[in-house]
Amino acid sequence: MTRLISSAAAALAVLTASCAPVDGMGGPEDRADSRLERQCFTPQNVRNFRQGGPGKLYVRANSNDVFELNTAGGCTDLDFAQRLAITADGPGLAGGRVCTGDWARITLPGSTSPVSTCRARIDRVLTDDEVAALPSAQRP
Repeated sequence: MTRLISSAAAALAVLTASCAPVDGMGGPEDRADSRLERQCFTPQNVRNFRQGGPGKLYVRANSNDVFELNTAGGCTDLDFAQRLAITADGPGLAGGRVCTGDWARITLPGSTSPVSTCRARIDRVLTDDEVAALPSAQRP
């Protein structure tokens, strides 16, 4: 019985230690560049969007961050879109936040059908210099 308790205590100690921060593993001092972390936005808070090059979409969220989304094809009406809806791609996630690395669904009023839907991956947040370097037609 004592052996079983000591084994359980050792396993608990290992599990607890595996959750502890380690130097270089995400402590506050490692967060100097927040652009490297997973950045998120709520689709309802998107203020503006513009199509970039082929397969690219730039959205500006209320946080004033500009996110780059890469579409997976099928967004044929994106270049003429005046409005769109972004929803998280996954069961039970509709209306939820989307983060860099996530997939989302882009829904557009279609020109050939009432609604057109495609998928896009939220790739990254652009730096202020990258946003300034975008051509004005692509800057949200």
